[in-house]
Amino acid sequence: MNNITEIKLGIVAVSRDCFPIELSKKRKAKVLKSCSKKGIAVADISTVVENETDALKALEEIVKLKVNALIIYLGNFGPESPTTIIAQKFHGPVMFVAAAEETGSNLINGRGDAYCGMLNASYNLGLRKVNAYIPEYPVGTADEVAEMINGFIPVARIVTALRNLKIFAFGPRPQDFVACNAPIKPLYDLGVEIMENSELDLYDIFRSTEGDPEIKKVAADMARELGKGNTYPDLLAKLAQYEVALMKFMSENLGASTYGIFANKCWPSFEKYFGFAPCYINSRLASRGIPVSCESDIYGVLSEYMATCATDYPATLLDINNTVPQDMYVEAGKKAGNYKLNDLFMGFHCGNTCTECLADCSLKYQLIMHRLMEPGKSPDITRGTLEGRIKPGNITLFRLQSTADATLKSYVAEGEVLDIDPKSFGGIGIFAVKEMGRFYRHVMIQQRFPHHGAIAFRHSGRILHDALRMLGVCPCNIHYNQPETIRYPTENPFNR
Repeated sequence: MNNITEIKLGIVAVSRDCFPIELSKKRKAKVLKSCSKKGIAVADISTVVENETDALKALEEIVKLKVNALIIYLGNFGPESPTTIIAQKFHGPVMFVAAAEETGSNLINGRGDAYCGMLNASYNLGLRKVNAYIPEYPVGTADEVAEMINGFIPVARIVTALRNLKIFAFGPRPQDFVACNAPIKPLYDLGVEIMENSELDLYDIFRSTEGDPEIKKVAADMARELGKGNTYPDLLAKLAQYEVALMKFMSENLGASTYGIFANKCWPSFEKYFGFAPCYINSRLASRGIPVSCESDIYGVLSEYMATCATDYPATLLDINNTVPQDMYVEAGKKAGNYKLNDLFMGFHCGNTCTECLADCSLKYQLIMHRLMEPGKSPDITRGTLEGRIKPGNITLFRLQSTADATLKSYVAEGEVLDIDPKSFGGIGIFAVKEMGRFYRHVMIQQRFPHHGAIAFRHSGRILHDALRMLGVCPCNIHYNQPETIRYPTENPFNR
């Protein structure tokens, strides 16, 4: 994907001057060797930091090596001020890890006390208001630290990408979708740029692309991708024109940003003027790491993009849509696993999920829009959805949202798509999340989250949770599904 950050890691060792500097050098060398064995590319910052002058020298190396995510390694106790100055002056995400003691036979000259040094470093980070990434247990052997570094990469990818992201929004929310609106001030706090435009602007860039030679190439690629699912070959040229228009607009308007995503109004006026539903194009762009949300949902597309960065794989945005009927649950039998009926729900959208994430798919028309816009007629302007059953497999349900008073909050829950036929239309699947019924009531409803949820097609709860912490979201505002034995604060203790 060319619309998400490629992380270039660098590692710098620190050493307190009353400890042997060779301890930090040798331990860092072991970490680099372990990373190499695991296929983790890490640039070696040769300067070992003992004082502030060393810190500045190390920062010069970091810039020359074009490092955009930094690991600060406490090979011994480490000097807290120079150590945290590096983190403060570095332009990207920073990880702090420390060396565990290596052997009981060398605890005099070979003892590093990094376990203790990490405490001082964390205190000094607080003084400097630096939000560094610190793993759950940040002290380890070379192999353990290498695994921690590997876990840092997707977190760094999310944080770096958001600091270089622009969201292009077209059109106000449709009527009865006020839930998709939220204050955009917190986005600027994250480093995200916003460019809001009207539906008329979108129509203008679409019309101005008419006759572009790229349209034929894109239409041919669509035909290849759809294969037997190309049920409306006459529609491809229009759809291709829209895709070319969006990509051209993005390339011309990124400005100071590196990456772009879209939050577009997609109905009801869209179909009348453009002559199609835009869902299939949304799916195609999502496959390239450029998600396009429906209904001008800015925080929805941001969530989808974060899910994409977390997994380095396309994500989607779905309605937390409908319950699974009792008879379908009974009929599913073993396919429902150990899940209760209210652990299940159907995730649905008109057709924005990309082909990679669908078990089978074809170009169709949007049934709900058709009822509204073309009652009793053959589908025409409501054609353009990509419909199919979402592939079974692991997922993470995620959303980052602003409250009315501009406070960021989020939910994260891991689950799976079950191998059960949803027997319905659209891009749809049957999702299972442990204790979903309670999570739905005491997080989604209680915390007033809207109906759109981003779907990462991997278990990525740890990554997203850590990224939210690095982005400054208060832990009290990061919600997840509680096990049956733990009640939510709003849950009635007398329920049976």
